[in-house]
Amino acid sequence: MGEQRGNQRVEPAAPPPPRRRNWPWADAVFAALAQGAAWLTLALMAGIIGSLVMGASPAIQAYGLSFLWSAEWDPVQEKFGGLVMIYGTLASSLIALLIAVPVSFGIAMFLTELSPNWLRRPLGIAIELLAAVPSIVYGMWGLLVFGPILATYVQQPLQAVLTGVPVLGGLVSGPPVGIGILSAGIILAIMIIPFIASVMRDVFEVTPPMLKESAYGLGATTWEVVSKIVLPFTKTGVVGGIMLGLGRALGETMAVTFVIGNMNQLNSLSVFEAANSITSALANEFAEAGEGLHQASLMYLGLVLFFITFVVLSLSKLMLSRLKKSEGSRA
Repeated sequence: MGEQRGNQRVEPAAPPPPRRRNWPWADAVFAALAQGAAWLTLALMAGIIGSLVMGASPAIQAYGLSFLWSAEWDPVQEKFGGLVMIYGTLASSLIALLIAVPVSFGIAMFLTELSPNWLRRPLGIAIELLAAVPSIVYGMWGLLVFGPILATYVQQPLQAVLTGVPVLGGLVSGPPVGIGILSAGIILAIMIIPFIASVMRDVFEVTPPMLKESAYGLGATTWEVVSKIVLPFTKTGVVGGIMLGLGRALGETMAVTFVIGNMNQLNSLSVFEAANSITSALANEFAEAGEGLHQASLMYLGLVLFFITFVVLSLSKLMLSRLKKSEGSRA
């Protein structure tokens, strides 16, 4: 029915004609390609796991789970245990996280909340450029420059102060030569700071400005805004950035190989002691390992590293799911 406006009758506008689809098969092809990409990723993952299990099967049959807590590594007598490498990997990555997470959080908070506009962009670019430095450069710098500085100005003073103190004295025992687990952890921290800081900065910036301005209007301090508004709103991205940095730390090879000491003995739990990691052991020995238990043990180490990464990611997902459930219960 038309609409009467004064003496004129206005007819309703006709609906637009349906758009003709020129390529009706395009959606089906796109859906097939997207699904194929997903299945390809799963197939590659299954292939990697299968190849690791097949390569490590002789060592798995020979040692079983005792490989994980055996510290003996003797290629001559074909006696292998991965405890030293596993401990070195976990300890250096933990030290890296303990250093990198607070520093990255401070960088992200400064860039998003405190930095003047003229400094924000240049400083952000400079931090991101650290991620472009090759890992072998970090390793060479750590061995030739940072190692002597660490030994002279950190390790020796700490030993002078903590020697004889229970527990703490054991953590700083050993020769202060500038290489070892502590040195590897600090170098890893420097390497993963750009990744974690960049992700934290990006997720902090997606917080709705109205929420922050409302909190500032109520008299909240910068720390209260960040801790009560920004972090709860962006916790998923923050945890993702931390997991990204942890994955980089667990899988780093060349820088760790230069500074960790590459010693397959576990004399103590000191962070000053030279040790080894899974990645550095693979880099140093895989090319020269003969067929048999030596090569299979190295593949076993690769399988253990894969499992460690899987467990870390699974725990992070579990933690995030529990945080979401707790939010629902509070609401």
